[in-house]
Amino acid sequence: MTPPPPTAASLKSRTVRPAGPLVIDIEGVTKLYKMGSETVHALRGVTLQIRRNEYLAIMGPSGSGKSTLMNMLGCLDTPSDGRYEFSGKDVASMSDDELADIRNREIGFVFQTFNLLPRSNALHNVELPLIYAGLPKQARLERAREALENVALGDRVHHRPNELSGGQRQRVAIARALVTRPSIILADEPTGNLDSKTGVEIMNLFEQLYAQGNTLIVVTHEEDIARHARRIVRLRDGLIEADGPAN
Repeated sequence: MTPPPPTAASLKSRTVRPAGPLVIDIEGVTKLYKMGSETVHALRGVTLQIRRNEYLAIMGPSGSGKSTLMNMLGCLDTPSDGRYEFSGKDVASMSDDELADIRNREIGFVFQTFNLLPRSNALHNVELPLIYAGLPKQARLERAREALENVALGDRVHHRPNELSGGQRQRVAIARALVTRPSIILADEPTGNLDSKTGVEIMNLFEQLYAQGNTLIVVTHEEDIARHARRIVRLRDGLIEADGPAN
């Protein structure tokens, strides 16, 4: 379900943080997929820059290329052609291990389906990226507890996903995304599996994260969700057709 859109008054009064250094620099990126004898042009020369402290929404209908662009931004896929630099480093020249390290340390992922381990409690779900990063156990637990406190789940650390509401599960997923203190939080349809009231709570949480200095990229097909951001990039047929302030 979709949260209600921000009101005109809230849009006018909300904080816009000054943008920081360039973190994502994409120029002329294309992506081709072979589907049998057919070649699908998912992206057709996309140029995009994203700076730290931005709150950006990427919009587009099915087939527009937004999922492909999301995978590209998250270093889950690489361009067929063009240039992608993450924090000044050429993604195309990185090894699989280097890409995995960026995904674990620099990008916090939030998925529509939460992607939590069903038999693990909230604390263990949140500490997982730190296990992969090689942090000692005590440091992991302290960071995971802190991340859960930051999303108002400090009293739910020992609850498993099936003991939590949908909104609480999404908060665990957001805490997991935050725990590595990443450069970017990349959220894919973050309210898609939530009722409207819970969706409002999650978008309010995103607002708090932005106010604290986090860089947010939200991928959505919902206009009302996109309007919570400060900038909207609109895709159609693998091209950016508009890029400007959300108003």
